[in-house]
Amino acid sequence: MRLKEKKIVVTAAAQGIGKATALAFAKEGANVTATDINEKKLSELSLENKDINTFVLDSTDKKAVENFGKKIDDIEVLFHAVGFVHHGTIIDCSSEEFHNSMNINVYSAYLMTSALLPKMLVKKNGNIIIISSAASSVKGAVNRFIYGTTKAALNGFVKSVAADYVKDGIRCNAILPGTVQTPSWEGRVSQADDPKQAKIDFINRQAMGRLGQPEEIASMGVYLASDESAFVTGGLHLIDGGWTL
Repeated sequence: MRLKEKKIVVTAAAQGIGKATALAFAKEGANVTATDINEKKLSELSLENKDINTFVLDSTDKKAVENFGKKIDDIEVLFHAVGFVHHGTIIDCSSEEFHNSMNINVYSAYLMTSALLPKMLVKKNGNIIIISSAASSVKGAVNRFIYGTTKAALNGFVKSVAADYVKDGIRCNAILPGTVQTPSWEGRVSQADDPKQAKIDFINRQAMGRLGQPEEIASMGVYLASDESAFVTGGLHLIDGGWTL
């Protein structure tokens, strides 16, 4: 088992990439604590794998995150997958929507890392993995103004943390997915004027002619969480089916 007895916290673990990764980590022998704001969906994860510990958590709530951090005695890996996709240009993005996306996509990463990194530093051993996006500083995507802006911020976040703590036994990497078939994506497609055509258009835009699957992102997560990637830090790891070629 590639992650035997590694103590891992996974955020946004109730569905999509977070859920697939929590299950993949557990399958590889990790001791997984899965968090999410959605209690109902989180309970469904528990039914799928009873070895996964679950904790209802709003990763944007400072006090809640600090209290959660106090309950975690030992941690080796943080896999942070919290995110929100806003649709629109800069003109479409209100001040409230701007701050909401920053809060969910960037501030949550700051809170979770701030709460758990000190525990890693005690043992001079830690690993932080952030879900960013190919739509970021890597590629400008149409109607993804604030989403791409927040993900670009996360790329800088990852490189800064990696540089600051590389001599303290801490690694920090980002995974940059392209379009992945998740419940979040399905929800956005269903809101289109013609959902069926919107789905076809999405797929036609993919270089490989298909969408990514959450399990494919989870596989990269397993690699980055494992000792196989012990010499890897500060990386922005694209997994986008050729979208950024």
